[in-house]
Amino acid sequence: MDVRELAVEGALEFTPRVFPDDRGEFLSGYQEADFRAATGRTLFTVRQASHSRSRSGVLRGVHYTATPPGCEKYVTCPRGRALDVVVDLRVGSPTFGRWDSVELGPDRYRAVYLPVGVGHLFLALEDDTVVSYLLSQEYVPHNELALSPFDPALALPVPEASRTLLSARDRDAPSLAEARSAGLLPDYRECRRAGSGGR
Repeated sequence: MDVRELAVEGALEFTPRVFPDDRGEFLSGYQEADFRAATGRTLFTVRQASHSRSRSGVLRGVHYTATPPGCEKYVTCPRGRALDVVVDLRVGSPTFGRWDSVELGPDRYRAVYLPVGVGHLFLALEDDTVVSYLLSQEYVPHNELALSPFDPALALPVPEASRTLLSARDRDAPSLAEARSAGLLPDYRECRRAGSGGR
């Protein structure tokens, strides 16, 4: 697999080698040796696998999990196309407030790894876009938080609100500054301790 470090510290893009033949294609979307070479460890213990299917123009995020417990993610898009965005929300991180993006889809079969405390957003670029997640924690509603994807301080690469479909929760989510003022953002050191990379 090819591995690329993203602009958010600890976040990675993985691009597997694809083997085509007259029957179709074969690939391995996760390989422990490559993940270990990039991170120094194996992937987290998977406690939940989730999928979403979205129409073109659906925007989901910016979502993150309160720390503790925190949550690591390994994200792929086996159908359709999605612009996947990672945002560093960890107060004290060397890349706090920075973001990076990766286009996901079945043409390259890329995956994105998000460490604890990194926010996640995606924009569906076509109908029937399926995004799949491996998660280090099970979903607990009161631990799941959101930030506004339209916060000008973040300047994320998303269309204006009138050109997207999003939930009321995401539409009404606070800005980065509001979440920080309210003590809702994760602490970088605590994220490092909570994640597999901190053990």
